[in-house]
Amino acid sequence: MILTKDHIGGLVFLGVSVVYGYHAGQIPLIPGDEFEPFNARSLPTILAWLCGLFSLALLASAKQDSNKRLRLLGYDFELVGKLLVLMVLFGLTLDWIGFLLSSMLFLIGGYWLLGERRIKTLLLASVPFVFIFWLVLVQLLDIYLAPGRLFS
Repeated sequence: MILTKDHIGGLVFLGVSVVYGYHAGQIPLIPGDEFEPFNARSLPTILAWLCGLFSLALLASAKQDSNKRLRLLGYDFELVGKLLVLMVLFGLTLDWIGFLLSSMLFLIGGYWLLGERRIKTLLLASVPFVFIFWLVLVQLLDIYLAPGRLFS
């Protein structure tokens, strides 16, 4: 069997949907809610099943063309690794310096890794976006975002 990008994509999404479906079954319910037709587990379970069905359909419909073989040449795995490290650092700094500052630093670092070196562009592409997103979350949706341990 020749593995193509479609096969790998289908297998990845199938794995994600199985894990998501398992965790959807672990969502705690309010007593008596387990007998209701729609509860906190309903939508995540439906989403997991749909994702699983679509990934199986992708696996079944993938062509085994020898011209579409998976080739790993030309991909920049070093850049992918750096971006993954940046994501981990974002998760670690989120609790300490807060959403605003860690998100700005994450976007600036990501743009810098992708090749943008102009400071003005880095700041204009990250600061307004993060600030507007923060305003929507905090002011419109009334979601509490901790300012960070260093600032509280």
